[in-house]
Amino acid sequence: MYKILIVEDDETISSIIKNKLNKWNYNAVIISDFHNVLSEYTVFEPHLILMDINLPYYDGFYWCSKIRQVSNVPIIFISSRDTEGDKIRAITQGGDDYVEKPFSLDLLVVKIQATLRRAYSYGDQTLNVLQHNDIILNIEDSRVFCGEQEANLTQNECKILSLFIRNANKIVTRTRLIKALWDDESFVDDNTLTVNVNRLRRKLNELGLFGCIETVKGEGYRLI
Repeated sequence: MYKILIVEDDETISSIIKNKLNKWNYNAVIISDFHNVLSEYTVFEPHLILMDINLPYYDGFYWCSKIRQVSNVPIIFISSRDTEGDKIRAITQGGDDYVEKPFSLDLLVVKIQATLRRAYSYGDQTLNVLQHNDIILNIEDSRVFCGEQEANLTQNECKILSLFIRNANKIVTRTRLIKALWDDESFVDDNTLTVNVNRLRRKLNELGLFGCIETVKGEGYRLI
């Protein structure tokens, strides 16, 4: 079970996050001593930290730098600050991601899963989330996220996108896609695959992800 430390001084927000993460079978703990965040980190040894910026005594940037002196544990900043400077500072000081308040709890869970997957086990099937650049795909419920936007995918669209992400920047042949989608490719019209890919393209376009699926003439497709 993955352990997550919530460093958030708003009791309502921290409790809501904790309850959500517990439902996803994470062991979530809320910080209790904002004087000694580093000590609580050392005792709990979390796999991931959710770090607010505006905290009592010292801010999240301070604690992130202190934790980075002893650990590479993934840190996701959660903050109402929305300036470009804050986001840049969060990442340059060692943060792995940045989520603006107010945020979708479902999106937060997806970002947590994607971060855990990258950090610990790409093959861990309990983390059914894939990411490429700004695309985050939750395989479990066939939803794709880009920033705060999301779209629901059909089962075939989800399979196509997951194959693209697992082979990002590489050509995925039409034959390979057809075999992944249908058991007996001999019964599938080639146009059926084209229709599915085009529908996926339209949904990604609606999320602002224009041109990320490239057609390689005579071969297949490539996610760029």
